[in-house]
Amino acid sequence: MKLIRVIMILSACMLSGGACRASDPFLAWPEAKPETRPWTRWWWLGSAVDDSSLAFRMGEMKKAGIGGVEITPIYGAKGFENSYIDFLSPEWMRALSFSISNGRRMGMSVDMDNGTGWPFGGGPVITTELAATRAIFVKYELKPGESLAESIAVKDERQKDVAKLALVMAYPEKGKAINLTRFVSPDGRLGLKADNGALKIVAVFTGKTLQKVKRAGPGGEGWVMDHFSRRALDAYLERFDQAFRSSGCPVPRQFFNDSYEVYGADWTPDLFNEFARRRGYRLEEHLLEFLGEGDAGAVARVKCDYRETISDMLFDNFAVPWTAWAHRMGSLTRSQAHGSPGNLVDLYGAADVPECESFGATWFDIPGFRWEGDVRMSDANPVLMKFSTSAAHLNGGAYASSETFTWLTEHFRTGLSQCKPQIDQMFCAGVNHVVFHGTPYSPKNAHWPGWQFYASVNFSSYNTIWRDIEPFTGYIARCQSFLQWGSPDNAFLVYWPLHDLWTSLKGDPFYPFSRPMNEWLVPSSFFSLVQTLRKNGYDADFVSDRYLEQAEVVDGRVTLPGGTSYPVLAVPSCAVMSSATAQKIISLAKAGATVMFLENLPSDVPGLFRSDKRKKEMAKAFDSLPIHGPFESERVDPFGNGMVVTGKDLGKTIALCNQGREEIADHGIQFIRRKNQEGFHYFFSNLHSKELDGWVTLGVNASSAALFDPLTAGSGMAPLRKEGGKTQVYLQLKPGQSAILKTASLPMDAGESETWNCLGQIGDPVGLADRWTISFIEGEPRIDRRYRLDRLVSWTELDTAQVKVFAGTGKYSTAFNLPETEADEWVLDLGQVNESARVFINGKAVGTLWSLPFRARVGSFLVPGRNLLEVEVTNAPANRIIDLDKRKVEWKFFHDINVANRAYKPLDASGWEL
Repeated sequence: MKLIRVIMILSACMLSGGACRASDPFLAWPEAKPETRPWTRWWWLGSAVDDSSLAFRMGEMKKAGIGGVEITPIYGAKGFENSYIDFLSPEWMRALSFSISNGRRMGMSVDMDNGTGWPFGGGPVITTELAATRAIFVKYELKPGESLAESIAVKDERQKDVAKLALVMAYPEKGKAINLTRFVSPDGRLGLKADNGALKIVAVFTGKTLQKVKRAGPGGEGWVMDHFSRRALDAYLERFDQAFRSSGCPVPRQFFNDSYEVYGADWTPDLFNEFARRRGYRLEEHLLEFLGEGDAGAVARVKCDYRETISDMLFDNFAVPWTAWAHRMGSLTRSQAHGSPGNLVDLYGAADVPECESFGATWFDIPGFRWEGDVRMSDANPVLMKFSTSAAHLNGGAYASSETFTWLTEHFRTGLSQCKPQIDQMFCAGVNHVVFHGTPYSPKNAHWPGWQFYASVNFSSYNTIWRDIEPFTGYIARCQSFLQWGSPDNAFLVYWPLHDLWTSLKGDPFYPFSRPMNEWLVPSSFFSLVQTLRKNGYDADFVSDRYLEQAEVVDGRVTLPGGTSYPVLAVPSCAVMSSATAQKIISLAKAGATVMFLENLPSDVPGLFRSDKRKKEMAKAFDSLPIHGPFESERVDPFGNGMVVTGKDLGKTIALCNQGREEIADHGIQFIRRKNQEGFHYFFSNLHSKELDGWVTLGVNASSAALFDPLTAGSGMAPLRKEGGKTQVYLQLKPGQSAILKTASLPMDAGESETWNCLGQIGDPVGLADRWTISFIEGEPRIDRRYRLDRLVSWTELDTAQVKVFAGTGKYSTAFNLPETEADEWVLDLGQVNESARVFINGKAVGTLWSLPFRARVGSFLVPGRNLLEVEVTNAPANRIIDLDKRKVEWKFFHDINVANRAYKPLDASGWEL
């Protein structure tokens, strides 16, 4: 903590971020429920849990403002092996039952991972036959008259005991492919001579990925299952059926599926038959094209067909039946689809609650934002996160969840101020149900720093930032109370042209969307369109072919089965589209929808089977349009009962759709808008360096508006006016700040005390840098000394060894005389704070400052003359960890990966700077 200033305000308009707790129902916050509060992933290390500690830890979390837990068993702590409990054993089910019952008594809910560690689906019930599968291709070439001298066999020693020969095909220079499988002897010999010309032979082995469950807990070790096989899923879930039946344990609120991290699983034993059934031809007759040989167009079509087939199988044989199973159990599903080799919109949408993930850190251009250069850059781009939130919106679901803060910083170095911009960005992308990553279970008597999960962040009472966690969780709960209320109100429904991507992707046919987004998302016209929409003040959801097929037009809006509707369907520039989707889009336009095409109409269809016939069907559908492209200028054409908007320039074409834009985007403010029974409500966040202070035009009309401050829980009627027939509100957002705006179509009367007051002209600051004292009131090591400071400095600058390794809370105190200056308000500005600060003036609690900017209105706490300011600053525990590692104290005593740094190497903090 460095400079503290009091800034005086010389005048104020009738506007302030301070605000009353209003009596008017229009100014009341939505009801708080367990789901509006943040949840946390609760790692059970070795499942070495006991009732007393479970109840104690759940009580801590409840007090901290956490609404529920997701139990995920993982590897255990060394020395506690005798306390381990096998997953789904009677003893484990009793611990789960106790947790669910205890949660109900406390008003907390319990979810559970549908396995231990990850990925979903693995363990002792998965035999080699049911395990994740990969194809192994072995190629041979025979010249005219030659015979194959060697045996047909896999070369990989690891595969020799598990790989099975599935198929042998021969491809002559002319003529059709020949299936030779029946000619292969048990020892792999092929009795065949190339009498009629040269032959290319391809042998296909069904191998195994040999992947086992990662970070498995006791009783969960074993092979990862084949996610494309319904038989494998059923065998896996039967273990859960039996455990719940025999134990009588209540089912959790939701079963959870972590991100799809099934490495190299590109096949399933029944793929050839599934491919033929779904695509209309035999893949085995086109293995050369599948492997990249031959005509480039045919290669692209075959690869696209393969990619679509495994996507369909993952959807039909895993995602959909898993959710159906949970429903039969009386529960729901929450699922992360990212990393899947399939249609992300569909796979997210197959779950009751789609969940995205924030992994790594995002840099924000906010003054004072602390960036640690050795952290992993996050892939949590808002466009990427919107695949999951879009699925929630299409389904009409109440929740769009997120695994939040995974590896936000290195262990023990995370501040709450680093969390807020990350979570605000997720809120603006549609997330409204945050799950922390996460909270390791520790027994009640565990010594500091407690039991640890290998990846940060640790949200538990063993982390010093827990002292001020309740204001942080309260902020999240207040935001989510609005974000879970009402329904989405996005103007554009953007078609994701996945077939275009599947056809254009080069290289290996198997392409999971765990690859960096810079490979497949950022270069696409789809990404450009969505980014341009957001930059120009519009928001959008994404739609797949499968969802689009279920859409209909209601009152001129494209409406999905979940009830969510959109005034505009936008089709980005793409070359490939299925004829069925083309026909559906045309039918929606004729029925009254507004459809926007950018740059060009698709000119080809995906896949190999009867492509010419399907291409003609698509052309026939598009021939009915009044314009066919390429589109060099922007125009609007009536079409049936709807409209067709076409153009090349994204901004101009979007504007022709005549949707109310949110001009706040011109100020760089991120936002999301939802609608409710009274009007609309917004969440705004200023995640860049410029302050917003002025009138802003809304994209919707309103007669009244209220502002809500999720940091302070204050609310008040917002200044509102009409300009050019549009509604404007006065907003003030400093860098790092956020606000909620609620509108109503009818006038709402409020007294002067319920008016939102904003700050006006700022006077000269009054510095409070001199004559401070500091004492250490909570933490380790214990420090009894009180220090007098000539100038305000971080306590790490004090020349005392104990202070330099201290983790906890120190109280800075000073007395000052309030200048005899006329002011309507005083603002306390703490400058830089590491990491949070409880502020007291004249013995009264002002509040806890934990986010940028570290400011608070304090005029009502000040008195003429002498005033006492006390600031209780809590640091992160990094300095104490540095000391432990320098002294080689053994606190890392866990199996598997133990405790790792962000590079997945053993953590050693001895070289960190204070």
